[in-house]
Amino acid sequence: MITGVHAMLLSPDPEATRAFFTDVLGVPGVDIGEGYIVCTPSEAELSFHPASEPGFHVSLYCDDIDATVEALRDRGVEFVKPIEDKGFGRGTVFVAPVDVRIELFQPNYSTRDA
Repeated sequence: MITGVHAMLLSPDPEATRAFFTDVLGVPGVDIGEGYIVCTPSEAELSFHPASEPGFHVSLYCDDIDATVEALRDRGVEFVKPIEDKGFGRGTVFVAPVDVRIELFQPNYSTRDA
């Protein structure tokens, strides 16, 4: 039985990338030894979309995008797109270490139990 999703961000500077996610974004993490931190957000989703080529896309979501963007800007996070309606919610894009672009959105749907 599948119990979760493990995603990897490949980086030439994994230490800076780990610190960005845990220290700047505030994503909780577990030290599993040998310099590896596994981030453990409280929720995960896996969806499937049509595309002309196979691939993957990583995005993060939050409950209040306006407050989250403001708080992350105060921590020095650079946003490269304005918040806009994406159909599935409101979203933007920020820059992580080594110029990785990551979408942040506030969904207009819920996968949580009612």
